[in-house]
Amino acid sequence: MQLRYAIIGTGALGGYYGGKLAFAGKDVHFLFHSDYDHVVEHGLRVDSVDGNMYLPTVNVYRKTTDMPTCDVVLVCLKTTSNHELDTILPPLLTQGTCVILIQNGLSMEDELAFKFPSIHIGGGLGFICSSKVGPGHIIHTDYGKLTLAPYTSAAAGLVSDIAEDMSQAGIETVYTDDLVLARWRKLVWNIPFNGLCVALNTSTYNLMEKPCSYELLKDLMLEVIAAAGACGKPIEKAFAQEMLDSTKVMRPYAPSMKLDYDNQRPLEIKAIYSNPLKAAYLAGCNMPKVRMLEQQLLFIMETYRNQGK
Repeated sequence: MQLRYAIIGTGALGGYYGGKLAFAGKDVHFLFHSDYDHVVEHGLRVDSVDGNMYLPTVNVYRKTTDMPTCDVVLVCLKTTSNHELDTILPPLLTQGTCVILIQNGLSMEDELAFKFPSIHIGGGLGFICSSKVGPGHIIHTDYGKLTLAPYTSAAAGLVSDIAEDMSQAGIETVYTDDLVLARWRKLVWNIPFNGLCVALNTSTYNLMEKPCSYELLKDLMLEVIAAAGACGKPIEKAFAQEMLDSTKVMRPYAPSMKLDYDNQRPLEIKAIYSNPLKAAYLAGCNMPKVRMLEQQLLFIMETYRNQGK
């Protein structure tokens, strides 16, 4: 049976992964807001280092009440918009629907399960360099691997089927049964690069080129690795160097938090910083440099919010 997909958040992630699924002939339905009229008239365009895709006709909707119920809901919103899921999700749900949060951070599935205890839930982590550059227009410049994991054992079979669909669509997809470990591993990169690019108003390339910031990147990574271990999710210390080495060959890139900062949008501080700090503290582990970075980001966001008043 072919799975029916809903894409919530058709930006850098949803546009790429949803676009790949649709281009491969999967049954995909996209929620749009400001881009709706443009995509209805001009379609969805993904310019990718792996080959460009143009979908002249896609299933697009302004609101989920107009969408069909779906087997899979891929939530590609920033975590700062997760409060909107209370109203976005219900029209899409049917018996057996699996909601997958393709987001950065920790503990978001816990919050979703509290609000929707009867649905299947999974998590997704994209290691990808992509950005939305215009209405219905995504640029994909590097990487693209997607890790999928069930939040509960009951979702495992469906998440495995989703991973197979992703692979068939040409997406490098990894299935794991340990979602929390996967999220900690992604935080090893997200915590230093997202935060420092904002706090220092710079790019991943500049952080890697300066010895002082390179050392700070590694220190932050090792704090995250220590915290993961304290929480029962051991990560080898050598993984920090692997992340640094992979970033060194990456094209110059502005992480999502830097783009949010440049456009004075809310920063994903709770999911990427506060939640891991809390989990580490409860496990008896302190992350002083991560805590300082969190406080700097809170100050920065509060400052530009006040300036906008």
